[in-house]
Amino acid sequence: MTLNSITLAKLPWRKLFWGGTIMSLLSPPIAWGFIQRSTQNLVYTNPQEIASQRVAIVFGASVWSDGTPSPMLADRLDGAIDLYHSGQVRKILMTGDNGSAEYNEVVTMQDYALAHGVPEADITLDYAGFSTYESCYRARAIFGVKTAILVTQNFHIARAVYTCQHLGLKAIGLGTPDWERYSDATMRPAVFREMLACVKALLELHILRPKPTFLGKFEGIR
Repeated sequence: MTLNSITLAKLPWRKLFWGGTIMSLLSPPIAWGFIQRSTQNLVYTNPQEIASQRVAIVFGASVWSDGTPSPMLADRLDGAIDLYHSGQVRKILMTGDNGSAEYNEVVTMQDYALAHGVPEADITLDYAGFSTYESCYRARAIFGVKTAILVTQNFHIARAVYTCQHLGLKAIGLGTPDWERYSDATMRPAVFREMLACVKALLELHILRPKPTFLGKFEGIR
């Protein structure tokens, strides 16, 4: 028996299976299509079709230098705020990047929601949601979320749902408008980056399983 065969024999069969599968999915469009198909029954564009959940999770995006949300982030927030005011969720977990004192997505998100009538008591902030993977991981491990409605753009929602599902969080997704709202010049690079991110997601979820940048003590959502 060769050294390589001994090494392979010691690997868990699930990693061997997913390793072979992901090798066949390393083309970004194929990885993207696989994740789209895997979540197609869990993603909605009409909030009225979504069953109520206790928590909505909103994923961060760029904020402007004046502390206001970018249009894409505002659309995500509007989606979650509408779910809250319609009674479909009772709490909102806002997860994003606060990697430096000068840049804070989640405080901007909170300020926007407060200005649109969501009480502070019903908002929870995750300052260390540096990626979709880390946001989903921390939502389950730190904030104790077991089921949720995820809110983000249509081009991103499938990967968000797929990631949460494979990290032990039963999720459904509300996709907010993208191609119909933004120019092709904005959407084409966004979708290309998303296809690359789908390859990374498959590797993280099925092979690497990295820990988030920060964990910490359990906080829960009141």
